[in-house]
Amino acid sequence: MTTGVLGVLVVVSSGMVAGVLFAVALSVLPALFAMPTDRYVYSHKLLGRNWDPTMPIIVLSSALLDVVLAVLAPAGPARTLYVVGVVLLIGVSVVSHFCNVPINRRVKAVDPDHIPEDWTDPRPLWRRWHMLRTTLAVLAVLVNAMALAVL
Repeated sequence: MTTGVLGVLVVVSSGMVAGVLFAVALSVLPALFAMPTDRYVYSHKLLGRNWDPTMPIIVLSSALLDVVLAVLAPAGPARTLYVVGVVLLIGVSVVSHFCNVPINRRVKAVDPDHIPEDWTDPRPLWRRWHMLRTTLAVLAVLVNAMALAVL
């Protein structure tokens, strides 16, 4: 019973991660790309205010649930899938922390009313990293759901 309840929790939490990242890729990113640079910087600052610490907590909690489930699940396909879920969610966290967050900090440091002439627009690079972590998150919820199904 414990593994079933935890399995549902990890599907819900990893699904939240995948859903948020998918929504950003589907709607927020195209809107940010359509904006002039000064509006992009201003909007980016507003959009990013409430992600920390919420998303890192959800991502790492999901990964921790996968670790617990990998230990509790009997040897076999479910255990293997939970281990894959851990790896995928840690991948989301690593890409976020080491790729997207540094770009976010650079954007937040810019005054939208005084953008330096030599400033490099980070949107294309940020989008590439974001699409990677979105793919990892979608795969994580998929393997977590599969693990729950075979448990």
